[in-house]
Parts: sequence; C-alpha cells; structure tokens
Amino acid sequence: MSAKTVRIRKETQDILRELANHEGKPMQTILDLAIEGYRRQRFLQGANAAYASLRSNPKAWKEELNERREWDATMADGQEDK
Repeated sequence: MSAKTVRIRKETQDILRELANHEGKPMQTILDLAIEGYRRQRFLQGANAAYASLRSNPKAWKEELNERREWDATMADGQEDK
C-alpha cells in the first residue's frame, strides 16, 4: 500500500491530535475509525431511505410484511442449531 498525502485544515488536525492523545492511539488509527464510522453512517442512511421508500408503497410494503411472516415461520420449524 502506498502512502498518500491528504491536506486537512489545521483545526481538523488539532482535533485529530487531541482525540489521538485522549485515546492513546495513533492519529492514523483515529482517522481510520472516523472514516469507518462515516461509511457505516452513510450505509444506514441509505438503508433507512430504502425502507422509507418501500413503506411509502402500500403494495410493496404488504409484500415485504408477507415475506417476513414466511421467514418467521421457517425459523420456528423445530430445527435446532447444532
């Protein structure tokens, strides 16, 4: 993996350094965690938007609920995890 330089504002760097010092971790680790948190947040926002869209369509939402009921029935079919 090759290193790349990314410019950030001095204020952002100060915050990053403060967080790293507080956590006792390298700034790179804090930056990695922040980016992963942002990626996950974006994923969940997309999922929420998709569900909102699905719920706004009564026919599609009814189909979704029916499918969930079918899955619930298969989960209670007497099979045990081994």
